[in-house]
Parts: sequence; C-alpha cells; structure tokens
Amino acid sequence: MKKGIDCAVPLTATLAKQIAAAGYEFVCRYLVPQRYAWKRLTSAEVEAIRAAGMQIVSVFETSAARPAGGAAAGSVDGQEAYNEAKLIGQPLGSAIYFAVDYDAQPSDYDKIEQYLRAAAGKIPGYAVGVYGSYAVIEEMAKRKACTHFWQTYAWSRGKRSTHANIYQYKNGTMLPGINHTLDLNESYGNEGFWEVKPKMKPEDAQKIIAFLGAGWQATESKEARDEFHRLANEVRKAAGIPIEKNA
Repeated sequence: MKKGIDCAVPLTATLAKQIAAAGYEFVCRYLVPQRYAWKRLTSAEVEAIRAAGMQIVSVFETSAARPAGGAAAGSVDGQEAYNEAKLIGQPLGSAIYFAVDYDAQPSDYDKIEQYLRAAAGKIPGYAVGVYGSYAVIEEMAKRKACTHFWQTYAWSRGKRSTHANIYQYKNGTMLPGINHTLDLNESYGNEGFWEVKPKMKPEDAQKIIAFLGAGWQATESKEARDEFHRLANEVRKAAGIPIEKNA
C-alpha cells in the first residue's frame, strides 16, 4: 500500500518536498486546460513532484457533474485532457482519471459510461480511469467502461470497492508543518502512475500466485502464511493488479 495526497493547489518545490518528507509517495493533480489555471498541473510542477521522489496521478475535472453530459461531454473533455497530457509530457501507458464528483444515481450510469468511452476515444496511448463513489466504481467496473478506479469515501456510505486502485479516505485535512488543505489517499497497485515501468504479465502473476496459494494452504503457521500473502502481493504489484488484504 502507498500513501498519497490530492489537492487543487499547485505544488511548489518546497511544498512537494514537505509532503514527501511526511511519508507520502504519490500526488493526484488536475490535468485541465489553461482556463482552470488555478488548479492546473504544469510542467514546472511535474518537475517539482518528481524531484521530491513522488509519483503523479492525472485527473480531469471541470465541473462536478460533467460526466452526466454523456458522450458529447466525454469527447470534448477527452480531447482537452489529451492536449494537456501531451503538452506537459505525461508518459504514454499511464492513466488519466475522469472525475464523477457528485452523488451519481443509477439514472446517470448510462451517461457516465458513454462519457468515459467517448473520452477514451480521444486519449490514444493513455489508459482511462474514473474517480467516484462506491456505486460509480462498482458499476463502471461491471460495465468495463475503464481500467483504473479511484474511489472516494464521499457518497460511498461506508462501502469500499474491491476494484479500487486508489481510495480517497479523508478530505480537507491539514498535515503538520504544511499550510495547505489536502485530501488523503492510499493505493493498492495498478494506479496508472506517470512512471510507467515494465510489468509482469498478469497471467504469469496468477500462475505464481497459485503456487504461493498452495504453499499457504499446506502450512498452519501464521508467520508462514503471512509471508506467502506478502509475496503474493509483491507479485500482484509487479503485474499491476490490485493487492489483497490479509484475512
């Protein structure tokens, strides 16, 4: 598990170093056009975050309920996200999340799916993710509307999706020594970080995990079982698939 933050405030080099020093490993920031300059991720900020040793996650959001605009909105937003990604050098293969930042209802799900699929068509080379509530994550995963999932605790009514690659568990908090409001997150693999690294094939990972599972079944030792579980999660991380919590 990795610890991370998201915020609307662009990070200076000093602030990025402070966040990294507090133990955070990734930063989720807004990939939006110039008209949203107050929250926009820039090339200078990218360098500041990288210099602090943290990973980057891109998220596109102009207005909270924008995905309810369906395919027409998704096509426009996807193109704008793509333009920004290329402008600031986001690596191909990484993810762009699109935010569903409201308590979306079942009547919205078709439009949200259409939005995500249209956005996907405008960002060739990048993976598509969605940010939203438990219900949104579950529904979009079921529909295979995207490949990366960032769940917020907001509107989730205490539920956590097993599909979540990133989980936002607290909003509007202040960290010691940091004079900015941040949201806190944790992640479990396959986040779509900017730093794309070669991954083990998922099918190979599952074979190795099956062997480790046989070892887990063959022992009664809690210490040994914990180690088998740890090793299986390391394999999951290498393959970019979600880790599993220990029972």
